Amino acid sequence: MATSPLALDRYRLLGRSGLRVSPLALGTMTFGADWGWGAEEAESRRMFDHYVDRGGNFIDTANQYTNGSSEQLVGAFAEGRRDRLVLATKYTIATRQGDPNAGGNHRKSMVRSVETSLARLRTDYLDILYLHAWDGLTPVDEIMRAFDDLVRAGKVLYIAISDAPAWQVSRMQMLAELRGWAPFVALQIEYNLIERTVERDLIPMARELGIGVIPWSPLASGVLTGKYSRADLDAGAGVASAAGTRKNIAAANGALTERGLAIAGAVVEVARELGRTPSQVALAWTLLEPAVTSPIIGARTLAQLDDNLGALDVVFSDDQRARLERASAIELGFPHTFLQRPLTRSVMFGGVQIDA
Repeated sequence: MATSPLALDRYRLLGRSGLRVSPLALGTMTFGADWGWGAEEAESRRMFDHYVDRGGNFIDTANQYTNGSSEQLVGAFAEGRRDRLVLATKYTIATRQGDPNAGGNHRKSMVRSVETSLARLRTDYLDILYLHAWDGLTPVDEIMRAFDDLVRAGKVLYIAISDAPAWQVSRMQMLAELRGWAPFVALQIEYNLIERTVERDLIPMARELGIGVIPWSPLASGVLTGKYSRADLDAGAGVASAAGTRKNIAAANGALTERGLAIAGAVVEVARELGRTPSQVALAWTLLEPAVTSPIIGARTLAQLDDNLGALDVVFSDDQRARLERASAIELGFPHTFLQRPLTRSVMFGGVQIDA
């Protein structure tokens, strides 16, 4: 089954909303050198301008990316064209060490973070506000009501969630529906050929509830580019910090492993056959999932960004897609495997074929 080429200015609806976004989002966690490995302002601007000039409109940032420099740079770059852009930012990450209320999912953290983000981004509204990561503490009704208050105040247009359990996301979405509050339109999760466990529950949930999936790290911290080898496995557990080296972060994220390198080898092989780069192949694969709206590109140079945008032109053969998926296959586990067994289906349906 071949796929059709895409384009940055061939927009998609985000979840069950009318908001139009590009099929690749520009990630700006690399905007600013505060963490030691990002892009300086001039290179960040070149990437931003190149993406927007190509028709891209979906910009992803967060309150604490590069200690706030990311939002400041995006705000400066967006001047004069802000309304044509879809600016998405996030709250949750602590802004002050030692302050128990400076981070987390609660209302105080959300409202304070939004006010700071609006100032940095030089705008009076956010197109999308994400809950950045599930804190396991804040009551869901507090979160959803606070989101809805910001939407009603016009400071936020759409709400979204990132890095949270499927059962909590579905619970929150149903709470919003029952109470007439703003629903989630996007779910940001790690999704790539190395990390496919989200296919168990998070992606099926998103399809069912009308939430657009926005994959982060589609290149698995760079492992799927083919730049690492077994000699790099000495990175061990890595440094669980944004300021660590890129190799250590890849190890800390669980991508730089024997399994990860084997999957990267399959990506390199398919890329060679297609005359494409491994980055383009890995990105293009995420776009094959119907629930995915727009993977996030996290380039550090204009050359990397331009290469990543080439993923929109990649067309796989059935055999190439099958090989990538065999190399990266996961066990779905219970109850998914159980429910697909012939015996289980025979008992449920009594031998009758039903087309859904």
